[in-house]
Amino acid sequence: MRTSACSAGKICVPVLYLLLLMKNKVDSADLLAPEEVTASPGGLVKIACQYNLQFKERPKYWCKGSIYELCRILVETTRKTQRDRFFIADDREAGVFTITMTSLMESDENKYWCVISRSGRNVYKSVRLVITQTATTPSTTKSSFLTQQETSLWASLRWFLFLVTLGCLAMTHVVVWRMEASRNPESEMTDM
Repeated sequence: MRTSACSAGKICVPVLYLLLLMKNKVDSADLLAPEEVTASPGGLVKIACQYNLQFKERPKYWCKGSIYELCRILVETTRKTQRDRFFIADDREAGVFTITMTSLMESDENKYWCVISRSGRNVYKSVRLVITQTATTPSTTKSSFLTQQETSLWASLRWFLFLVTLGCLAMTHVVVWRMEASRNPESEMTDM
């Protein structure tokens, strides 16, 4: 008896890989935020994170760290909405939560995350904060453009790798099937 590659006891790698590829596309429709924000030392910055109104009752928070899964929560809507130099406000009617950071320092330069907490997997979007002496620099715009190009290249590469993996899986299945058929020629006759 032949079993499928995606049986209940086994993980179906191509399906999981496809879900990973679609991860950013699903979340990007639910939460919008600027990719990069520039501010001056000692100043303040406000970041608006716009969300789908289906999440208006869900808790929101702002965290810091280069990797979302390891980021440190700085302020959230369910607890104190102000902590140290951070403030969060949620306008549920407009579907926007705003983070205000004051008394900025060079050490604040990092990647931050707008996050909507929900059952299952949270919805999140990254925002890079750049601290500079001038409000806007040409290198900031160029850097943001390069980041978009790198993201687009990575998205294309992920699809290519998915298709190669899927092709390898199909080829392996055909080779195994032919090897079994050559070992048991009488079983092919009984299958007909």
